[in-house]
Amino acid sequence: MSVVPAVYLDNSATTLVDPRVLVDMQDSYTISFGNPSSLHGFGRVAKEILETSRSRLAQSISARKDEVIFTSGGTESNNLALKGVALANRKQKNHIIVSGIEHDSVLKPAGWLSGMGFEITYLPVDSEGLVEMEALENSITSQTAIVSIMHANNEIGTIQPLDEIGKICHENDTIFHSDACQSLGKVKIDLSRMPVDLLSVNAHKIYGPKGIGALYIRDGIKIEPLQHGGGHERGIRSSTENIPGIVGFAKAAELCVSEFESEVKRETDLRDQIITQITERIPPAYINGHRTKRLCNNANFGFKGLEGEAPRILFALDDLGIAVSSGSACSANASENQPSHVLTALGRNPVEARGAMRITLGRFTTNRDVEYFLDCLPDVINQCTSF
Repeated sequence: MSVVPAVYLDNSATTLVDPRVLVDMQDSYTISFGNPSSLHGFGRVAKEILETSRSRLAQSISARKDEVIFTSGGTESNNLALKGVALANRKQKNHIIVSGIEHDSVLKPAGWLSGMGFEITYLPVDSEGLVEMEALENSITSQTAIVSIMHANNEIGTIQPLDEIGKICHENDTIFHSDACQSLGKVKIDLSRMPVDLLSVNAHKIYGPKGIGALYIRDGIKIEPLQHGGGHERGIRSSTENIPGIVGFAKAAELCVSEFESEVKRETDLRDQIITQITERIPPAYINGHRTKRLCNNANFGFKGLEGEAPRILFALDDLGIAVSSGSACSANASENQPSHVLTALGRNPVEARGAMRITLGRFTTNRDVEYFLDCLPDVINQCTSF
């Protein structure tokens, strides 16, 4: 009996933890396991590891050590950025701007803040997922406390022009936050020059552990804590720090930096191979998102006339040992099969917005994985066409 290969092409949902990251984490579970807030030797060792890891992560994004606050992940970082800035400035400003294609961990906090009396503006994007700059310029006012626009979209991979967005924000005395959970490790991030005031990142999208993230907060930005307790993380995020996760995060970020050029090129070549072959070999295929201003590992397709067959396509590929997705992994928690708000924002109709296939490559994706996927997909599409 032949063994069906396991081909994982859903790296935007999560990634395999790099074995080199696990090696660095092990001692924090078994030897250096102290609470970093304890005053005894075990605690002092843990505190030193915490601050060394903070420095390592900060260096990977060209930030200062004291500008990095550890959280439980991207969702908490986004909530802390949006709610924390809004609540800290609510006596002076009551307006918030987000794009219409943000992750739910930005859109849901924005909705919550709306219920608290804040005015929310949802910026439109063009047909390829780029935020319309004219709309931003026309929407921003003296009452705008914060603009939150993600660096790269988790579904379609479109990369936003943060320099241009940040310039508009700062010309209008407005704080700029960006969710960089998908772009970290795939797009160069240099916060010493980027006009970004807050940046959300996490570990499990860069071959690190789940349950750990960070929020970059530029010096001087006021933010209201959402959790109250022991005053950890400079009083901004109370909770005993997850030292093994933090160690793993720092190592994962360092590996992304050290291998950046070669890995981005390799994944870009594989991505382009997928886009070219699918559009040539499968006539109904069309691409969602920008053709070139997209993450090196992301290819998102619809299949004209077969959008309603998307679940069958995904399950048929799964039966062949190939894992892809229909969009954000978080959307699987929704109670109803709602159209993708991202694809709807691009102008796709409700059927098209339910029928996407997202292929996302990673460090451990091989040429053979891609070849096997490309060999299988046309047959799967043909089966659905003839059904």
